[in-house]
Amino acid sequence: MADRGGRVALVLGTSAGGVGRHVAMLAGGLARRGHRVVVAGPPSTGLAFGFAGLGARFVPVPISDRPRPPDDLRALRALRSLRGADVVHAHGLRAGALAALALTGTGTPLLVTLHNAATAGGAVGAVYGLLERVVARRADRILVVSPDLGERMTLLGARRVEAAVVPAPPLVPSTRRPGDIRAELGTGDRAIFLTVARLAQQKGLETLLDVAGAVRDALREGEPGAAYSGPVFLVAGEGPLHEELRRRIDREELPVLLLGPRTDVADLLAVARALVVPSRWEGQPLVVQEALRAGTPVVATAVGGIPAMTGEAGVLVPYGDVAAMRDAVTELLAGGGRVRELADAATRRGRALPGEAEALEAVLTAYASPSGRQGRQGRQRQ
Repeated sequence: MADRGGRVALVLGTSAGGVGRHVAMLAGGLARRGHRVVVAGPPSTGLAFGFAGLGARFVPVPISDRPRPPDDLRALRALRSLRGADVVHAHGLRAGALAALALTGTGTPLLVTLHNAATAGGAVGAVYGLLERVVARRADRILVVSPDLGERMTLLGARRVEAAVVPAPPLVPSTRRPGDIRAELGTGDRAIFLTVARLAQQKGLETLLDVAGAVRDALREGEPGAAYSGPVFLVAGEGPLHEELRRRIDREELPVLLLGPRTDVADLLAVARALVVPSRWEGQPLVVQEALRAGTPVVATAVGGIPAMTGEAGVLVPYGDVAAMRDAVTELLAGGGRVRELADAATRRGRALPGEAEALEAVLTAYASPSGRQGRQGRQRQ
């Protein structure tokens, strides 16, 4: 697609985090390059990310995070209005499936970026399985944030699958003194292990609590009767599991603090011994990219796109392996050369991560010929 005058429609569902930030980055970057950009999504998402202020036109479309038949029918009708775009780029499985159904038979090229895997089971899992088939069979090109997602889409019959480029925004380094940050958090001089995540099923936070308890118990065995002075595990984020997690933390007296939603991630990373990611699945998590850019070691589950992202800058363990994650935390708790080695590797890895310019070039290349054929969206406008 030419750098001036292309008509691009970006579609997303309910988002308060990474997907919305990514779409906002694309919308602003494409608009600055002279494209006419429409963003279609829920009104709450439009307000959260201010797409109109980025040079895009926002169209309210009720795309929720769960199937809701009345809203889905309204979304289908609204998305049909995008058929005049040179290319429609949907983000997320539900947004992608609804766009695919709405645009069937219109000839409008459709790209779908899959930012997450469906980890739910039961009836919800079955619905998401159906949506995956719709996207795989009807999208012209699918961009994925991890190799396992790409393999699944290929098995389901996708015509063209490629890696997505989903960079975190530039991390502004903390300007506060570590002692002031610690005083505000109330952690004293205890080692801090940080988790930044939505408090939801995908994030594997029950494993984090298991690890916190295991580390505490191991230290107490070494000093029976002594007051606990080991590491503290900080969790920044909000979500539906907040009360369940809080009750367990209180009941088991775990060394875990729920901080709620935070915007000062750079400050938290500045005092953290490591970022801990216990997730069932992740694609290209923004907080891992932020940790690498900050030179903070990463302890994470070897799932989704995390291994390719972290390289040698992290300690990776199988999902749900409490003993392995406990051992990784304990190793870093000792400090010394291993922490410095991982911090140096994180800094190098962070410098090599792609940024906004690379992400924009990647999508413009994909828009030029979404199905591998030169289409009307690929012709340069005069």
